[in-house]
Amino acid sequence: MEKFTKESLAKYDGKNGNPAYVAIDGDVYDVTGNAHWTDGEHHGNLAGQDLTVAIGQSPHGKSVLGNLKKVGTYEA
Repeated sequence: MEKFTKESLAKYDGKNGNPAYVAIDGDVYDVTGNAHWTDGEHHGNLAGQDLTVAIGQSPHGKSVLGNLKKVGTYEA
């Protein structure tokens, strides 16, 4: 598994053909192609970032993570 930092994860923002990845609790997930993540954005949250706090405040919580492919680990 690839290891991501804040700087390396930022490249995966879902824009200009880039894949869209998000970090949650130290794991990195691929949201590329997910209908809820058009152009690397989902309800104001942006791909390429650590969204641990945001997912904790979302109505669905972490229940959606099981549907996503884990691509690496995240170290802030």
